[in-house]
Amino acid sequence: MYIVMVTPEIAPVAKVGGLADVVFGLSRELEIRGNSVEIILPKYDCMWYGEIFGLCVDYDNLWVPYYDQWIHCTVFFGFVHGRKCYFIDPHSDKGFFNRGVFYGHWDDAERFAFFCRAALEYMLKANKHPDIIHCHDWQTAMLPVLLYDIYANLGMTHPRVCFTLHNMKHQGITGEFVFRETGLNPLDYFRADRFQDDANPHVVNLMKGGIVYSNFITTVSPQYAWDIRTSEQGFGMGHTLYTHQGKFGGILNGIDYDVWNPETDRYIPHKYSLSTLDDKYNNKEALRHRLLMRQDLKPIICAIGRLDHQKGVYLIRHALHYALANGWQFVLLGSSPEQAVNDEFWRMKCDLNDNPDCHIELGYNEELSHLIYAGSDLIVIPSLFEPCGLTQMIAMKYGTIPIVRSTGGLSNTVFDANYSELPFEQRNGYTFYDPSNEALEHAMVRSVGLWYEYPQQFRQLMENAMRYDYSWNNPGEHYLKVYDFIRNK
Repeated sequence: MYIVMVTPEIAPVAKVGGLADVVFGLSRELEIRGNSVEIILPKYDCMWYGEIFGLCVDYDNLWVPYYDQWIHCTVFFGFVHGRKCYFIDPHSDKGFFNRGVFYGHWDDAERFAFFCRAALEYMLKANKHPDIIHCHDWQTAMLPVLLYDIYANLGMTHPRVCFTLHNMKHQGITGEFVFRETGLNPLDYFRADRFQDDANPHVVNLMKGGIVYSNFITTVSPQYAWDIRTSEQGFGMGHTLYTHQGKFGGILNGIDYDVWNPETDRYIPHKYSLSTLDDKYNNKEALRHRLLMRQDLKPIICAIGRLDHQKGVYLIRHALHYALANGWQFVLLGSSPEQAVNDEFWRMKCDLNDNPDCHIELGYNEELSHLIYAGSDLIVIPSLFEPCGLTQMIAMKYGTIPIVRSTGGLSNTVFDANYSELPFEQRNGYTFYDPSNEALEHAMVRSVGLWYEYPQQFRQLMENAMRYDYSWNNPGEHYLKVYDFIRNK
């Protein structure tokens, strides 16, 4: 099968969040299964060009319609860790993708609407006729309507579109100018059954249009598919998803075990597996030595990731203080997109700088993150909502027990040691439901209590977690079934 991924991100060259890892991991799995996969994304000036091999011009004379003019683009080709990637570079005084950042500008909707048109124009001119065009998030949501209402009439009748929703909080809310920009008549598309936002009839919702015009819509876990259709986690999109539920489903993301695997991890000093699990404690000693923490018979609880509202930042803060108040150890690695939150955690770092049971590292350090996963006993993930979550899957591969709020993909992957209906050998962590300090404390006490009082049962829980397979093998199979379903309709 010939598949083209159209995406705003791919790890590691253009990464803001988990979307980038999904595009890379899924593409790799599909290729392993014998499919031809190509990836199209913007050529940002802030990409990690050192991670692109053999970057060269693939198509130098691409002219893309934009309002009543045409913009000249160059398409570059390069390999990203073996993935075939095409980077679209518009030559325009607007500097669409030369902003020093991936997102965050007032004209993001305009920039990515142009990217959708450019991606299709390139496929047409380069004579690419994939079986499947797989679009990712609101930035690519204009592509399905452009394909079926413009490019199908120019000969692109073969491709079918799968559209994946990675995070419903960001939907591409904009004005009707995006239709004129991309060559569409606003009167045809600014309608309640197409692009008109359900909550505000005066604005265009790009994600909604992508849902309406795609052949199939997926999101990144079964529970999140339910949550966004039936609760406020849909951020106003519940009605549209209910209307189109016949072509909507959740497929759990995977993680790349070539990168996240304690048996082969080049970033940790002591590699280990289920059969050599005692070596995990050598990594715990190494982590303490690196961070100048006390060597003592105490559990290390960690938190890794973004410090923002979605991730339950107030609960992360409480977990840190609660751990220290009870004589446990805590390691935090993360940063926030909000300066006020960064400032708050910087003050905490300064206050706790001399505490031998705590370390706060603001920012992101790939090498250190691997050592924290390998050296910690427990990890706190108290997300208010979580489409899928990769952190808990990575932690379990390293035998680090997750304490999670049961929402979205967290509830599909973490099964409580005390309360799950599964047999004990299938339980792998601790969960809580109420996003409160008290609920979090209860889960922490239960987990640390097992660590202290019943070490053999805690070790069994670690082994249970490590046995779970959250690779891309199962998701890859599910996506191929979706592709077969829509291309045979």
